[in-house]
Amino acid sequence: MSTAATAPPVAADCCAHCDDHAPAATGASVRGWFTAGAVALVALGCLVGAITTAPWWSAPLFVAAALIGSVFPAQRAVQALRKRRLDINALMVVAVIGAIAIRQWEEAAMVVSLFAAAQWLEAQSLDRARKAIAGLLDLVPPEVLLREGDGDRKVGIDLVTPGALMIVRPGDRIALDGVVRSGRSDVNQAPITGESLPVEKAAGDEVFAGTINGHGALTVAVTRRRADTTLARIVHLVESAQAQRAPTQQFIDRFAAWYTPAVVALAVLVVTLPVVVLGQPFDTWLYRALVLLVVACPCALVISTPVSIVSALAGAARHGVLIKGGAHLERLASVRVIAFDKTGTMTTGRLDLDETRPAAGHSASEVLAFAAAVESQSEHPVAAAVVRAAVERGLAVRTAVDVRALPGLGAEGSVDGAAAVCGNPRLFAERGWLTPECEAIAADVSARGMSPVLVARNGVAIGVLGVSDRPRAGAAAVVADLHRQGLTRVVMITGDHEPAARAIGSHLGVDEVRAAQLPQDKVDSVAALRRDHGSVAMVGDGINDAPALAAADVGIAMGAMGSDAALETADIALMAGDLAKIPYAIRLSRATLTNIRVNVAISLALKAAFVVLAVAGVATLWMAVLADTGASALVVANAVRLRKFT
Repeated sequence: MSTAATAPPVAADCCAHCDDHAPAATGASVRGWFTAGAVALVALGCLVGAITTAPWWSAPLFVAAALIGSVFPAQRAVQALRKRRLDINALMVVAVIGAIAIRQWEEAAMVVSLFAAAQWLEAQSLDRARKAIAGLLDLVPPEVLLREGDGDRKVGIDLVTPGALMIVRPGDRIALDGVVRSGRSDVNQAPITGESLPVEKAAGDEVFAGTINGHGALTVAVTRRRADTTLARIVHLVESAQAQRAPTQQFIDRFAAWYTPAVVALAVLVVTLPVVVLGQPFDTWLYRALVLLVVACPCALVISTPVSIVSALAGAARHGVLIKGGAHLERLASVRVIAFDKTGTMTTGRLDLDETRPAAGHSASEVLAFAAAVESQSEHPVAAAVVRAAVERGLAVRTAVDVRALPGLGAEGSVDGAAAVCGNPRLFAERGWLTPECEAIAADVSARGMSPVLVARNGVAIGVLGVSDRPRAGAAAVVADLHRQGLTRVVMITGDHEPAARAIGSHLGVDEVRAAQLPQDKVDSVAALRRDHGSVAMVGDGINDAPALAAADVGIAMGAMGSDAALETADIALMAGDLAKIPYAIRLSRATLTNIRVNVAISLALKAAFVVLAVAGVATLWMAVLADTGASALVVANAVRLRKFT
């Protein structure tokens, strides 16, 4: 699931038969002027033709329009023929030459000018999706205000190295990734995460390039160069994803590889059989063959898939969902089972104190205050929950001394001369302090989905604290949404103990809970779910769950903003860790497949109808071009809607 090493322009991959849909800025400008010139000459020729019936007045204008309009199609046709490939440009050049040969001046000019205009408009439409992502890099300012020993000075962004102190004033865009050293402010992270509300930032918090500082000034220690920022990596990964061909696109490309030569062969038969066998006029059937060549070109069919994929990937990125390729987008649409990790995925990852159960005649406040004194010297999540609860309840948190951690068991120290210990039941059992009263309390706390923390003073257990992880806000609604979307099973896979996992799973409404799962157990669970139910998506933090993410049909990493491992491991990364983006991503994937099917149906239906009209002699060259460009325009217009899909 690694990303591509290079990132070619998005539009260049959109159509195997239209090689420069993503020209450089200068080339696009020149082509636009040539197209405008051809269209103007056609309009002038039509005006002259309406004033006078003498063909020698309008014919030179039409011929000039045909020549000017054919410059770029002829260049692309030569490039395609060198690669031994027939494309729409080659067919168009043949059609123009044929029309001039039979003195259909107006037809030749109309065909090539319409074609050139359609190609230019199509290229512009397709290029917007790439620019919507690549333009993110333009959000960062070109200079950075650095704080140095002799004062503050502005430095070009490319010259700033990690470790430099960057000053971000109120209202400024943050230029580089970093960690806040001082100051407090709200930061709008919508350009990366799609979040609607600003996020409070203070000392120790990460900030990211391209985000917008709010009301306060920040001093930020730079952590990444410009090319390595989260924003730059997102742009690179999206462009790489757009260069990867989805399975449907690969099939259509293989189809087009034999379809175009077949159309050429059919056109040869149309121009030869009626003339040789039936003695029909050559000019009539040559004209019909030229119409057939133009109308049967598979350009709209070939772009039907990539333009939808590109638009969907760009739209997803704008919503903070990084999908690393069309193949992953297609597979997501077929997912029938989704498995979630618990801690940090379905839950907040922040422990809270739920219960304080005193024992041996002590009060709840006494137990909590005594425990908080020891835990105040620890950085463990359990310690943070205990201290936070004591402060919220207005208890005085005393200072413990000689505090030391007991890895995997708890912590101990001295509070006002008394030996203090906070730990799990295993620690208390080993030291012989697990009284029947505290053992019963700990069992009850565990049964209700909390983790028990026992507290002892001078070797006597005085109470039990119950801490637990809270479900994410809206997690239950997300599970319900996934069920409404037709997923057959929503599963929670966690390394946590059974009671806590069951409590969270019951609250969220998942179909199945698999607890006490080691990393390899999670991989086995994913394999079992696939075997029993079908395609599986796994949602985790992108680091601890990396093996399961890799084993799933689609791996989805939560909160990937700033995490190299999450961005590189998963097929899909939720930049802000918003669970609600998962149902959105599934809806988007299904809408994209529907869009592709509709586009293919439009292309084939129009082609079939106009092929019959071409052979019957009803369709004209300019009608053929309108049919082809019209189909392409419909396909593009239908696909670009995915950029605004919600």
